[in-house]
Amino acid sequence: MYQELQKGWVEVITGPMFAGKSEELIRRIRTLSFANKKIVSFKPLIDDRYDKVAIASHDGEKITAYPIKEAHEIYDYVDDTIDVVAIDEVQFFGDDVIRICEDLADKGIRVIVAGLDTDFRGEPFGPVPELLARAEFVTKLSAACTICGCAATRTQRLIDNKPANYNDPIILVGAKESYQARCRKHHEVPGKPKE
Repeated sequence: MYQELQKGWVEVITGPMFAGKSEELIRRIRTLSFANKKIVSFKPLIDDRYDKVAIASHDGEKITAYPIKEAHEIYDYVDDTIDVVAIDEVQFFGDDVIRICEDLADKGIRVIVAGLDTDFRGEPFGPVPELLARAEFVTKLSAACTICGCAATRTQRLIDNKPANYNDPIILVGAKESYQARCRKHHEVPGKPKE
């Protein structure tokens, strides 16, 4: 006979800073809202660069979101009427966000997350690599390298306009004052151990 249509899955939007990840997440949320889907959106409490209670893109687009400290708080806002859960800056959450995304998808909820796949050192960032492996759909975006204009797949952290050292802290919330998009050739990480 007829199989029941799959309703739940995980989508990951990833890439370096300035690639348009939040902008793409906002676009998908708006598109789904036109289809009368019940959506709840989240962002990490520590990311207050552009707005404390909204997912915001670098170009000023915004959509209301709950700022949460821990991923398990998502359950406080999700009930059986929710069709879509959207999470921005997912790299700032612990590995429990992986289990939560899987659980929500298993319950028939479409889960859309956006976040950096690598940190400023060019290494896998938080839960994102695992989410990439488990997701049904992955969109990897690139930016334009600020040095040569080629496809930028890396995030360059700057301190006093110089590349940050490998041993600097992984998490530093910032924007254009602290980060640039760079291609493989122009991405620099002083002090990075040779492989």
